[in-house]
Amino acid sequence: MLKTLTLIFRGTSAQAAEDLADRNALLILDQHIRDAGAALDRARRALAIAAAQDAAEVKRLEGVRDKIADLETRARAALAGNREDLALEAAEALAGLEADRLSAEAAHASFLREGQKLRAIVANAERRLAELERGRRAARASEAVRRLRANRTSSVGGDVGALRDAEAVLKRLRDRQLEDEAADEAFDALDGAFGPDLVAEKLETAGFGPRTKPTAASILERLKQSPFPEPTRPAN
Repeated sequence: MLKTLTLIFRGTSAQAAEDLADRNALLILDQHIRDAGAALDRARRALAIAAAQDAAEVKRLEGVRDKIADLETRARAALAGNREDLALEAAEALAGLEADRLSAEAAHASFLREGQKLRAIVANAERRLAELERGRRAARASEAVRRLRANRTSSVGGDVGALRDAEAVLKRLRDRQLEDEAADEAFDALDGAFGPDLVAEKLETAGFGPRTKPTAASILERLKQSPFPEPTRPAN
């Protein structure tokens, strides 16, 4: 029993940790990228410092080689002038310079090897970090779309009643607007029924005042006053 409870506790803890990691995956990704970027910056600085030190070492090596060449020339001249004592002093100095030269050459060769490896590491890290940056942007966009869909689905699914209420309010509003338009038309008709134009028309029909509209009697009178044209006969 105790073993079962222990397994359940461990499983629950692992599941909770996984759920927490899933909910904060973008935050964790951002932190990993920041850590990788900081490590890449340190590698770049280390490479830059090593390159500067190697450049200084190469410059010193060139100086050592120049001194060696100069002393060898002078030592040969001393030997030619039977000054072996001076040639010996030059040989002793040359021995020290040769040791410096060998040390500088070994350091430069080591930097060339290690520097090439470090450059490859930096280049690989830059490439992978750039890919991570692109992946992070894509993940952020996808996560934003996912959350938008989730929010939209939950809000629409939870507010179906609100949609129905809104539609009912809109219908009542449209019905009231139609009623207002019908009332306005009725009021306009009533205004016309009791207006001065209608009164003038009634007086005209009763025979009071000049006629403004033609009647059957006036048209008949006009026809009587106009002579009827004689029909034309066909020519023989």
